[in-house]
Amino acid sequence: MSIDILILNTAVADLRSSEFKFVENLVSAGGLAKCKSQYMPDYSQLQYQKWIAQGLVSAGGPGNAAPLMAKAGLKVALGVNLGVGDFDGLDIQGRFFFDTMVKYNVDMSQIVIHPALATGTTFIYEKGDHERGGIAYFPNANDDFDLERFKSSVTKLAPKIVYYMYSGLSDRADANGGKDLAEFISFCGKNGAVTIADSHTLTENPQLLLKSDSQVVGYKILEPLLYELDIFFTSFDEARLIDTSIRPQSNLSGLAQNDFIFSFLEFLSQKFWHGKGTRIFGVTVKDGAAVIYRDAMGNVIGPVMVTSKFMSGDTIDLVGAGDAFRAGLVTYIVKNISDFKKRKINVTEAVQMANLFASLYIKAPLSDRYGNIDKYENLLQRVKSY
Repeated sequence: MSIDILILNTAVADLRSSEFKFVENLVSAGGLAKCKSQYMPDYSQLQYQKWIAQGLVSAGGPGNAAPLMAKAGLKVALGVNLGVGDFDGLDIQGRFFFDTMVKYNVDMSQIVIHPALATGTTFIYEKGDHERGGIAYFPNANDDFDLERFKSSVTKLAPKIVYYMYSGLSDRADANGGKDLAEFISFCGKNGAVTIADSHTLTENPQLLLKSDSQVVGYKILEPLLYELDIFFTSFDEARLIDTSIRPQSNLSGLAQNDFIFSFLEFLSQKFWHGKGTRIFGVTVKDGAAVIYRDAMGNVIGPVMVTSKFMSGDTIDLVGAGDAFRAGLVTYIVKNISDFKKRKINVTEAVQMANLFASLYIKAPLSDRYGNIDKYENLLQRVKSY
């Protein structure tokens, strides 16, 4: 059995409501608070079921990416932990997540039903504007993500790409200073898979990003991981925090946006690219992404900014925009996997496909987050027509 992509970790039910004012006590807008599971609000399963019926719940984490890639025509599988319960063996959050993925033909054969911990759950306080709100994240079963268990999934499914979402959000998977996750990614590469991982905005207060000495332990686990990854994209805000966390003496905080991004990407390539072949690293911004990569001759190309051609139109919700961007990027790479491995892929076109996915996702109504995504061939025609 062979699939296009295996996505791992951080299965979560995202709840958005004006009722969740308590979130403001945990995290400011744009940030994420990784909360202790034992302190999750004591809502009943019936209450979650009502919110699901009201359309206030969406499938987060891989749910922001897997259905998009499946709709584009990829064979997608998930390896995630869900919580046990009374809804055909799952708790209501897990049942919602599972059924949503199955609806979009995502392979759920590799899930693990955790016997003690609930499905991961986030609460987003809605204020009525279109800005990205803060997220109170309760990892629950995600905190017990067993990398060794999912090595068998990699072997069995032989994916072209292994996509790990997200570093920094699972106590077990992130143990040993990130070395366990790096070893797992190395294993995937040795089994023939192209590898990509990302991180989340791991700070309760994004205003800390304005301070040059802001450091977050969760970003330091990226250091061993970045040596192993073939693909890594992060947001501008995250890049600033990653930089001060793994390179506290860089003193880049006063630079203009593009100057900082280019310096950051040059640092990543110089520090982490020794002895590894095909690489594409990038930083996303509101109107596109900056990228650095190697060509077929082994030369480092970039950093170069690729401005999105798809920014017009009204934005409905920004949560999941980065995941949708990477979904588009990965879709293009899967469809051109041979050229990717030969370092002959059209990187600009790949990033524009990513920009298109992100644009379509953030403009879709919350009741139909995946509705704007078409078959890859039709999307590629749109990318090439500009």
